[in-house]
Amino acid sequence: MQFELMASMMCANYGNLEKEVKDLEEGGIDSFHIDIMDGRYVPNFAMSLNDMKYIAQTSARPVDVHLMIEHPNNRIQLFLNHLRPGDTVYIHPEAEYHPSTTLQSIINAGMTPGIAINPGTSVETVMEMLRIVKKVLVMSVNPGNAGQMYLPYVGKKITKLLALKEEMDFEIFWDGACGADKILEYAPRGVKGFVLGTTLLFGKGQAYKDTLQDIRELRF
Repeated sequence: MQFELMASMMCANYGNLEKEVKDLEEGGIDSFHIDIMDGRYVPNFAMSLNDMKYIAQTSARPVDVHLMIEHPNNRIQLFLNHLRPGDTVYIHPEAEYHPSTTLQSIINAGMTPGIAINPGTSVETVMEMLRIVKKVLVMSVNPGNAGQMYLPYVGKKITKLLALKEEMDFEIFWDGACGADKILEYAPRGVKGFVLGTTLLFGKGQAYKDTLQDIRELRF
């Protein structure tokens, strides 16, 4: 079964980021997931613009930028200037007065537009944006920190989105507390990709290549 695996780079070893990127790339990661936090939209600071630039310049693999910042339209060009056509930029609809304007800027720059949906955000409130975006990042935990517990009611939201994705032409991606059980359940149902953090990828005491191979060989 084909599904995409993205490395949550806020969980990487920053003592040697170059090696982390190289080892993940050689291990077969599909893309690098970059969490940008401003300490306002979420109660934490995470990766920076320079982190994103470095990873985008170091690897040929796609970059998925998850903007957990207030009013991203005010600074969107800073990020777009350092990405490549086809890279993905996710925004949170609640963080912007007119999110469709921000999404159009992403489209105009040749990037892939996406929205991230918090656990407390209903599908109904983002329905029209589903017609604009190509990717929907479903947060299975409240955003802001790694290592949180999965919120089970998010599964019903994914069921709703799966029923809409063909008609509205978007793909669904999972972010947060992603264990093998989640991939086994949701990949066959149509979830396209999974962001891997401390639950399944980082800090496991073995090479990323071996960990990623184990995930891809899960028995469905």
